[in-house]
Amino acid sequence: MKLLRAIRGEFRKTMSLPAALVGIAIALLAPLGIALLAAVNNGRPPGAASPSPADVVFNAMALGTVGAVILGVIVVSSEFAVNSPDAGGGRQISATLIAVPSRLIVLVSKVAVVIIVVSLTAAATTTAGLWLVHAIVGSGPDDLLDMVTRSAGVALYWTCMALIAFAVTVLTRSGIAPLVWFIANSSVISVSLLLSKLTPAARYLPDLAGMRLFAAPSSIAVQDPLEPVSGAIVMTAWGLGLLTISATAFSRRDA
Repeated sequence: MKLLRAIRGEFRKTMSLPAALVGIAIALLAPLGIALLAAVNNGRPPGAASPSPADVVFNAMALGTVGAVILGVIVVSSEFAVNSPDAGGGRQISATLIAVPSRLIVLVSKVAVVIIVVSLTAAATTTAGLWLVHAIVGSGPDDLLDMVTRSAGVALYWTCMALIAFAVTVLTRSGIAPLVWFIANSSVISVSLLLSKLTPAARYLPDLAGMRLFAAPSSIAVQDPLEPVSGAIVMTAWGLGLLTISATAFSRRDA
């Protein structure tokens, strides 16, 4: 019961944060915009084969990772931001730990909120994208099971990246460095992709490991990317490992 109350409280707190709403909006609108632009510009001559609406949609889903990591970061960084002097100049984490003394429950409730919100956002984005692109492109050689599997892959990929960003923010107790790193790596220039040109071991980095969960193989710039199941295992291991480290640090040091 304590955990459920904590999850409800964290959910209300998260939904009251403007930055969290911005993250959700980016995760929804950025992939949809890219997918719609690709669908509109993907004209074909008469008699040519129809492009796959699923590939059009899922190849755009990587950009939604930006919104997911923003959510994962802000859920933690908001606790450590210093309030204005008019509000006492303290930090939210003090009030949170007074309301929920168990640090493990605080951390687990935040993780649960991130998983729920990111998964629901991913489901809404992929569903809307598939419906809109099908309406523009028309029917294509898409398989229902493939679309469901890749939709689940998007949710898993976004969630793992959000939780990795979450764990890093717990360790740094600041959102600035994690936001700069994860947003730049997901949208501006991928350091992981550059490293993959130097060593095949880079494909085991979390952002590259899970690309086959949803993206078409032809759209992945990494040579010999991990298969979906292997990628899911690697991403999950990264997430669980970093969460374990961050939970240990959060439990042992001063707030």
